[in-house]
Amino acid sequence: EGDGGEREREREKAKAKARRMKIACIGAGYVGGPTMAMIAHKCEGVEVTVLDINEERIAAWNSDKLPIYEPGLEEVVSAARGKTLFFSTECEKHVAEADIVFISVNTPTKTRGVGAGYAADMTYWESAARMIARVSHSPKIIVEKSTVPVKTAQAVERVLSNNVLNPGARFDILSNPEFLAEGTAIKDLEKPDRVIIGGRQTPRGLKAIDTLKKVYAQWIPEDQILTSNLWSSELAKLAANAFLAQRISSINAVSALCEKTGADVSEISKCIGADSRIGPKFLNASVGFGGSCFQKDILNMVYICRGLGLEEVANYWESVITINNYQKRRFVDVVISSLFNTVRAKRIAILGFAFKKDTGDTRETPAIDVCNGLLEEGAKLAVYDPQVTEERMKMDLSMDKFEWDHPYSERKAKEVNDLIECSESVYKACEGAHALCVLTEWDEFKELDLRRIYDSMVKPAFIFDGRSVIDGKAAKEIGFVFFGVGKPLDPFLTDPASPNSPANSARMSMSP
Repeated sequence: EGDGGEREREREKAKAKARRMKIACIGAGYVGGPTMAMIAHKCEGVEVTVLDINEERIAAWNSDKLPIYEPGLEEVVSAARGKTLFFSTECEKHVAEADIVFISVNTPTKTRGVGAGYAADMTYWESAARMIARVSHSPKIIVEKSTVPVKTAQAVERVLSNNVLNPGARFDILSNPEFLAEGTAIKDLEKPDRVIIGGRQTPRGLKAIDTLKKVYAQWIPEDQILTSNLWSSELAKLAANAFLAQRISSINAVSALCEKTGADVSEISKCIGADSRIGPKFLNASVGFGGSCFQKDILNMVYICRGLGLEEVANYWESVITINNYQKRRFVDVVISSLFNTVRAKRIAILGFAFKKDTGDTRETPAIDVCNGLLEEGAKLAVYDPQVTEERMKMDLSMDKFEWDHPYSERKAKEVNDLIECSESVYKACEGAHALCVLTEWDEFKELDLRRIYDSMVKPAFIFDGRSVIDGKAAKEIGFVFFGVGKPLDPFLTDPASPNSPANSARMSMSP
């Protein structure tokens, strides 16, 4: 009887496993990996497989050293991996078996051809859709997880319907945009402000929406799961990122005015944020915003608006990017003019390379443009970041704009290797430096021994704080010349826009 009971339990286990909803996700990057890990961790009755053709990346997901850094991610993956969470390169097999297929592949900004510099490159998306159509034998719900242009779902429907090989295959397309902030992605997944699911407003489409809603409802309150039509869901993601980036560019524009007038942008942010209609978030002036989404999504929206004849709307949103680029260039100009209008052969310490703290992600990080601006002037850079590898830094600085997400990028590695040193600590980076630039707001930069740093640097020693993490008053008392974005200018500093600045004097002397 004991053996019979054991066999019965095994049969029940096998039945339960067979009844599991199978979820596959194509793309094991910053969105696909953490999102699927959370679904596997929180949901009963599911089997989640994250797929990628990159064998190295999948091997890393199956190891103790995950391919991305995100606080709390390791614990979530460890809890579910091998039980309800799996990582594989067998894309066709797992897609064929899945009930729900998430597509979370790269949609980088195009670097060539029609729409270059604005439109999203949908190559990987279309390739994934064609593969799904080819291998499917049963009905599936296809979920857009990547950030995509409005009306992508319609294009995917057409690709799928025109490439089906097996009569049992049928597809319902849903839009389920991600709203993760890197550095807090696990918290955002565990307790999101909202989850949006968009689908066709037909009986089949509504049923598909309900199926996905039941997955999220296992840990998210139903009133936070918002449903809509496909196009509203697709546009909601672009619009949300555009609004957030707009706030950053707005306060950065004010920071430039503060430096001219002696006002303090942090005081202004506090006053503005106290207004309940505005609120305090995303009002920290800085060297500029970065990350894979803000710029890409705004440029995508600009391209869509221009294509629809909405030129004024396109210009409005493009101005958000214009201010962001201006802020980065302005920061570089301040460094150069302050260092007596030349940085050639001068060592400059770069503190932070990731686009924000608590992530190793460097996509569109302001540090790339700042470092390139200084390298163009012949500076020697000593870079320190606690999470970004030397290989990643040098790769980023040797690629052209928008090339970071394309496998065919050409790299100018030798030029970078000669002028960049990746340091093992802040203090090592600052030894013998003329200036230090804070470009990421890592918490450890708030606790630096400024006296030790000052004693190791060339005098006069400069601090250019692009993230408001250094105590400017304490730095000045030690002897530093201090520049903080949006702060009243240190009398020692040369304002690049001033008629008396070396840069402008040189320009005036060259005028006829």
